[in-house]
Amino acid sequence: MIPMDTAPTPLTGKEKKYLKTLAHPLAPVVQLGKEGLSAQAIAAVDTELTRHELIKVKIGGNSGLEKEETAATLASAIGSHLVQVIGKTLVFYRENPKRPKEQRIRLPKS
Repeated sequence: MIPMDTAPTPLTGKEKKYLKTLAHPLAPVVQLGKEGLSAQAIAAVDTELTRHELIKVKIGGNSGLEKEETAATLASAIGSHLVQVIGKTLVFYRENPKRPKEQRIRLPKS
């Protein structure tokens, strides 16, 4: 996991809008179930975010998790931006500087 010494720089409205557009066709890559927000679930989200930079996480109906609290906790734990909460689907973004430049998401200029 990435060390969380500092919070990421907040996204501008323009950047969030752009990321929401990119996230729209994506399918959730992690589903949180009855185990809730376990260390394994956090590690899975962290791994997928490193791999993809922009992901969706689905909160299952049997998880017992509150969406807003879960979103904030996850974003803080993995050092990412919470882009959007749609129902029980959470969208996260974190740049991966180790990816080749042509594969990184390029945020629009402010």
